[in-house]
Amino acid sequence: MISVSASPWFILLCLAAGAGYAALLYSAKAPWSKPLNYGLALLRFLVVSFLCFLLLSPFVKSTSTTTEKPTVVLAVDNSQSVGLFTPPAVLSQASTGLQQLATTLRGRGFNVETRTLDPNARTSRPDSLRFQVPATDLNGLLSGVQEAYDGRNLAGVVLVSDGIVNQGQSPVYSQFNFPIYSVAVGDTVPKKDLSLPALTYNRVAFSGNRFPIEAEIGYDGFSGGVATVQLREKGRVLETKRVTLAPNQRRQKTTFLITAPAPGKRRYEVVIEKQPGEFTTLNNSKFAYVEVVKGKLRVLLAGAAPHPDLKALRAAILQNDNFDLVSYLPGIAPLKAQDYDVAILHQIPARGGAGAEVLAQIRTKRTPAFYILGAQSDLNAYNTLGSGLTITPRGTQTDDVTPVPNPAFSRFTFEEEALRRFAAYPPAAVPFGDLRLGGGAEAALFQQVGKVSTQKPLLVLGGLPTQKQATLLTDGSWQWRLQEAADHDDRPEAYDRMIIRTLQLLTQNANKKRLDVYPTQDAFTTADDVTFGAETYNAIFERIYGQQISLTLTDEKNKTRTFSYTTGEDGAPLHLGSLPGGLYRYQARATLGGQAQQDRGELLVQEQQLEALDARANHNLLYQLSRRNNSRLYYPSQFAQLTQDIQKADYKPVLYSQEDLKDLINLKWLFFLLLALITTEWATRKYSGGI
Repeated sequence: MISVSASPWFILLCLAAGAGYAALLYSAKAPWSKPLNYGLALLRFLVVSFLCFLLLSPFVKSTSTTTEKPTVVLAVDNSQSVGLFTPPAVLSQASTGLQQLATTLRGRGFNVETRTLDPNARTSRPDSLRFQVPATDLNGLLSGVQEAYDGRNLAGVVLVSDGIVNQGQSPVYSQFNFPIYSVAVGDTVPKKDLSLPALTYNRVAFSGNRFPIEAEIGYDGFSGGVATVQLREKGRVLETKRVTLAPNQRRQKTTFLITAPAPGKRRYEVVIEKQPGEFTTLNNSKFAYVEVVKGKLRVLLAGAAPHPDLKALRAAILQNDNFDLVSYLPGIAPLKAQDYDVAILHQIPARGGAGAEVLAQIRTKRTPAFYILGAQSDLNAYNTLGSGLTITPRGTQTDDVTPVPNPAFSRFTFEEEALRRFAAYPPAAVPFGDLRLGGGAEAALFQQVGKVSTQKPLLVLGGLPTQKQATLLTDGSWQWRLQEAADHDDRPEAYDRMIIRTLQLLTQNANKKRLDVYPTQDAFTTADDVTFGAETYNAIFERIYGQQISLTLTDEKNKTRTFSYTTGEDGAPLHLGSLPGGLYRYQARATLGGQAQQDRGELLVQEQQLEALDARANHNLLYQLSRRNNSRLYYPSQFAQLTQDIQKADYKPVLYSQEDLKDLINLKWLFFLLLALITTEWATRKYSGGI
């Protein structure tokens, strides 16, 4: 359809211009026949009239209509528990039923797509699924469907699951805007089984001390019997206990006491010996991962004056048994002349010189230091400490900011939950001015002003390997811990981990190593992507990049894996992918400035046994989920009824109309048409003897 925003009189003028031009040109006597003259005049009339018409900016309006079929998503719980505990005949019936359902619905005009717990297997065919995912997050699966199909013609979701949820929140507490047709698999019949639901222990122990590992034993069908429980390390039995399983109960506890050996990471295994008639032994063992350290790290917490921050920092540090805390305030008690592993200097250096004796001792002994700046800080004196950060304030102005992690920082990581908690922190004041990072310094946290994330540092790690230093640019972080504790049942875990990990980073490898290779987390699970960070230095301990590093990983069976890595200025970590559970030794090698360098350490990968813990399906959860979302619960034998119910719901295609406006002058074929008309006229005149 062609439209033009002009009066019909203008169109008549265009025609008149074309007619006049043709009349003037072809009214005189011509050397060719009269019919040919009329034909040439017609060509000229058409060309001139159309060119004049194009000057009015006409446009073409086209309307296109698309049809979107209703979509049914087959959401399949492909976790290990479904494959382990669903009777093979039932699982086969469910797979066949899904395939037939998909075929029937496609024949009735539906789009059918498959999604699973594994985001990399969303397009898998229902009959080719492998039930190997180590954890079940049904809420994440359904929320992913809701997000992916927002605004689309989603008829409903067919959820095939055993109802066991061991990750994320229960889906019955979420709101979904589509019908959920649940198909229940698994087995709800109680089974004779022994299991280890949990181990309770301290993750840090001190060499030579005794520490407990408490095992919780679950039992069904063995009440009144006796279970044999063993504590093992690398296959060697350390202790055996016989535990009486009290009648009328389902849980029993027993405790092993162990003397911590030499420093290092240890993996202990608690195993329940198999009983006659037991359904499965997959949940009969569990691992405890303990780091044995030489002794507590001595932390000095010094402040220029009493402040709420000091209480918050003290509470965070005392959550970790690996630290021995000494507090100091000038004028209250003399500073003890002893060695510290790390010092927290709150508003030191201070205006007026408060705490100068602490600063002098720290600088003399090159003790790793964590500076916390505030209203009393002497920023000019701070700039001379070589912390890696230089501050040029603009008077006494401040910004109110909240923390946001630097995604390029890899020396330690922030969990997804920590990011959500940071977003709820109240603003804290920081100095406003020019903030410049020196060589080798990195920002772990940036400043967020209101809802705007900036590149200004908030938490900085810098200094040299001989004296590592960190800086937090606010003395208002006590508000963060207080708010987080109020919001999360007195468990400010994100704040505490931020402080503890900063101290751990400052106390790690406080020597003159030119090659520093380290895991980015204290421990990984078998579902994690294992990552390593690396730092390389030249002979005067300046950070250098582009260095080739060879990393060798050795497991408990002395099987080795070798990886190569090149350090970059972006701080990107080395990704190893997922690894089997166990304790690994690693050795890194590099040639720096013509000299061979190496570093070594240990890596802990924890086994995940979530899917083996609960063999009993939870069909009640599936019933509630379907009922809340306008549907009902089905079983694998009822796929025919499910197919009929979806068809009876009479889901319709959705029609989308879209108008497209395009200037007529932009159509290329018009140019060639006009060119053809003009060429025809010119060639005819030329051939007939005209000019």
